[in-house]
Amino acid sequence: MDFNFTEEQKQFADALRRWAGKDYGFEQRKKIIHSPSGVSADAWNTLVELGMTALPVPEAQGGFSGTAVDMLVVMQELGRALVVEPYLATAMGARMLQLAGGHESLLERVATGDLRLACALYEKQSRYDLTDIETRAVPAGSGYLLNGSKCVVVHGAQAGMLLVSARSSGQPREQDGISLFVVAADAPGVTVKDYRTIDGQRAADIVFADVQVAADAVLGAAGAGWDMIDAGVDYGTTLLCAEAVGAMEALNAATLDYLKTRQQFGVPIGKFQALQHRMVDMFIQQEQARAMATLAAVRVDGQDAVERRRNVSAAKARVGQALKYVGQQAIQLHGGMGVTDEMPASHYFKRLSMIELTLGDTDYHLSRFASQPGFRDAA
Repeated sequence: MDFNFTEEQKQFADALRRWAGKDYGFEQRKKIIHSPSGVSADAWNTLVELGMTALPVPEAQGGFSGTAVDMLVVMQELGRALVVEPYLATAMGARMLQLAGGHESLLERVATGDLRLACALYEKQSRYDLTDIETRAVPAGSGYLLNGSKCVVVHGAQAGMLLVSARSSGQPREQDGISLFVVAADAPGVTVKDYRTIDGQRAADIVFADVQVAADAVLGAAGAGWDMIDAGVDYGTTLLCAEAVGAMEALNAATLDYLKTRQQFGVPIGKFQALQHRMVDMFIQQEQARAMATLAAVRVDGQDAVERRRNVSAAKARVGQALKYVGQQAIQLHGGMGVTDEMPASHYFKRLSMIELTLGDTDYHLSRFASQPGFRDAA
């Protein structure tokens, strides 16, 4: 199998890296993080101009029909630059719209950058169990009434439309009976509480109180939303793995530069063999994570759901182990400076720590991997 990127993929990566180096440096990013919205309209418009919002959208809706491997290239660059714009949330939402079908006009708006999406799937009692849903959808007239709440919705306050999971029938932790709705973020009855997370990203807690939605707000068939949610979250997890690889690359490079410049006993500390060994181990962890992230990107578009779950969970677990090692070692090698807000290393470490906890941590994905059919027989 050829693991080299195509010329088009390299061009996407080069364009993003040039933009980030010129207009999305460390100081610019800090200003964006501390702005009222926590995101930048100029940065978003640049992503639109570069074709990033159109990349995951089908050609029929004005996009480029980009594969997960195409998106891997993009997410690595966004991770390297620690971009805080709502790109991941929008791409994950667009994936679910594609899987559902019938909402082409929304995908057209995503491609043009006019619409940002957020996925409101998790609840305070559910941990990582996407079937543990207390939000209810009750038939009312020709549509539904939504009641419930969602927590830690990534870029929920920056989205124009929300993809909301709700139980229209069945019991908690049952896959049957889950419906997926597309809801306007400013619909009557929707209350959004925006806040900044420790890595500088934005998230929101969202309450739905008698929110009236039309029948065509259901993605796919009512009560049959689980497969879309499962596949969409796996897609988002794959993108997170790619972002983590980019962040680890940048953190390793920053740490190596620090070892070359920090002096102790009259020589750069990078001359000490013990620290060189640590850097080698950090690089190995990074490259193993890259391999697993690439595998997930290749397999996430496949038709075999079991194979998709197995590979995505294997990637997220391995990437989670790698980012923890790289992050902790980088902080130690930087010494006390590594945890200060003035050093990029602390910001990379925070983002990597949040990636570990987003869409399932290492323990969750190890358990999910082991629960797939055939695992115990193969063992």
